[in-house]
Amino acid sequence: MPIVVDEETKIFTINTKNSTYQMQADSYGFLLHLYYGARTDGYMAYLVTYADRSGMCGCPYDVHDRTYSLDVLPQEYPFQGAGDMRSPLLVVRDDHGAFGCDLRYRDYEIRPGKYDLPGLPAVYSEDESDGAETLVIRLADERVGITVELLYGVLPEIDIITRAAIIKNEGTGVVTVDRAQTACLDFVHGEYDVISFYGRHAMERTPDRHHVGHGTFSVGSRRGMSSNQYSPVMVLCDERATESTGRAWGMNFVYSGGFEAEVTCEQYNQTRMQMGLSDDRFSYPLAPGEQLVAPEVIMTYSNAGIERVSQNFHRCIRKHVCRGTWRDRPRPVLLNSWEAFYFDFTGESLVRLAEHAASLGIEMLVMDDGWFSTRRDDFRALGDWTVNEGKLGGTLKDLVDRVNALGLKFGIWVEPEMVSEDSELYREHPDWVLAVPGKGPVLGRDQLVLDLSREEVRDNLYAQLCAVLDQANIEYVKWDYNRSIVDTYSRASNDQGKVLYDYMLGLYDLLERLVQRYPRILFEGCSAGGGRFDAGMLYYTPQIWTSDNTDAINRLTIQYGTSFGFPASAMGAHVSACPNEVNGRETPITTRGIVAMQGGGFGYELDLLKLPERACEHIRNQVKRYHEVEDLVREGLFFRLSSPLTDAVCAWEYVAEDGSRAVVSAVLLSVNGYGVANYVVPRGLTPGALYRNLDTGVVYPADALMDAGFPLPVGLHANAAVMYRFERVDA
Repeated sequence: MPIVVDEETKIFTINTKNSTYQMQADSYGFLLHLYYGARTDGYMAYLVTYADRSGMCGCPYDVHDRTYSLDVLPQEYPFQGAGDMRSPLLVVRDDHGAFGCDLRYRDYEIRPGKYDLPGLPAVYSEDESDGAETLVIRLADERVGITVELLYGVLPEIDIITRAAIIKNEGTGVVTVDRAQTACLDFVHGEYDVISFYGRHAMERTPDRHHVGHGTFSVGSRRGMSSNQYSPVMVLCDERATESTGRAWGMNFVYSGGFEAEVTCEQYNQTRMQMGLSDDRFSYPLAPGEQLVAPEVIMTYSNAGIERVSQNFHRCIRKHVCRGTWRDRPRPVLLNSWEAFYFDFTGESLVRLAEHAASLGIEMLVMDDGWFSTRRDDFRALGDWTVNEGKLGGTLKDLVDRVNALGLKFGIWVEPEMVSEDSELYREHPDWVLAVPGKGPVLGRDQLVLDLSREEVRDNLYAQLCAVLDQANIEYVKWDYNRSIVDTYSRASNDQGKVLYDYMLGLYDLLERLVQRYPRILFEGCSAGGGRFDAGMLYYTPQIWTSDNTDAINRLTIQYGTSFGFPASAMGAHVSACPNEVNGRETPITTRGIVAMQGGGFGYELDLLKLPERACEHIRNQVKRYHEVEDLVREGLFFRLSSPLTDAVCAWEYVAEDGSRAVVSAVLLSVNGYGVANYVVPRGLTPGALYRNLDTGVVYPADALMDAGFPLPVGLHANAAVMYRFERVDA
């Protein structure tokens, strides 16, 4: 059993295959964090020290022991009002407006399987074979009238522990929650680095690693989405940890709205890592009987380097976050019409594009923005989801049938959360947008945000979208979201501090209704590219458009950073035209193809009708090659062999779980002088085995490959790329 409780000492132990997590409800009822590290037996309460650290470290009133202070002790769920002056997870006000609570241990229970969360995405367990269990620990404050259920889910075989919290008002007055973060890890000693992921639109998730010094390092989003600027993923590691050595701890937030992630080194050189909801515009009143759910955090530990943290996240998200028909299936190679036509297309031009796509082996045509109502630019018609049959030259079914007859699937683009002021929906329901009365709203891409916290708004969108999707054989939907939330005011809410959280609940409700009604449709998430790339969205959309920047060289960094928290199967990646529309760079089509094949949602975004035959032949070969490696990209162990930020070669690898096959890809970023050889060193192969390079015929001993590597061809030019397939030579 992965969860073990010592009834006498109230020590709770959670074991996974390679890790142990331990905490204790002590004699005063406070829940202390003891250990999260390598799998072990025994009790680690000895790690906690007690000393008189002066009156500046307060102790609880009923303890009367100056050696006992929650300002120093490692805690499982730190709350404001306990004397802990570090960053708390929970801040509440009682019905008199007084801040602070005093949570003490009440009881626990163990449940088979993995918990789920009402209204929110969460890691799931499909059956008993994965050994999943749930631990519930209840804390309570009788004065304030709240209980907090701490939920711990464990997937032992993949070294995953999840955390969530449910805050319940069981009293007689209103309790206001001003902060509700989910998880923290307290480390009583050590020197650490923190890795976070920063960026901007069209340059998301660049890794940023630096030493944890005194003070607080914090990243987050105030944009109403997880954001292009910061990712809701954080890794803490030993200061000398590498991809394959050292200890590392990862947190990954299963939520698509505002968040905050922090690492603090405090006065006694102790370190706290925490993650949860952003405090920005958040103040959530709970009437008697109401509850608030703090979204889930996925946690994992590795003593074999940072890549193991990533691989654990990948396994978890692939099999226990992503759901539905497309979770385990190859995704169709698609052609998106946006960079081919932008708004300027007709049904006939789409069919001509589809005919050429079919001749190259492409499997799906996606009709992007511009197919509905009066939409011909960014300024109008969002919210009016009716097919423009005049533009298409017939019904949507007519067009889709013609494309299907060519052997291609058909998909469409939508942006349901937004509305244009120049739209019938806005003219009929101006009160349905998030806008502050008397204040001119801030525009983003000349559009406003619909108030998805309102059921009638969601019902309207659901009805409109179903009316479209029911017309024809639509097999893919790209769900876009192209602005931040600035004006946070709902005309239907009596407390504006609830709006951003309730908006996310509304979005998840709408998505759940759609994916349940249309289980055959592949939904792809998008938010100005990668602005909402998070585990919460992956619960509904098993792939996400990684970035609006399709330049192959920039994508190396974007996809490299994304891989720390998310599997390749989740990444949408396309080959686009050159020069690239974002930065004007010219890159060989071979390189563009190899880089795009790093993602499980592979496709094209260009006008095939303008390509020379030589480029078309490249595409035919790329589609064939992708089908040869697709299963490894989708299901294999991923290794970051070198970094696009620091190395002359950016290389990455996929290895089958049983070690039987591998794919190594590399892009040469820097060329210096004549004849300099560059080497790539694979990892994850079967020790003692031999591997044949299927593309060159050369046979290598695995141990030598993993020790000394192999050379790339001498004479490659800058930005050239290679991909090699390896197969184990079994006796």
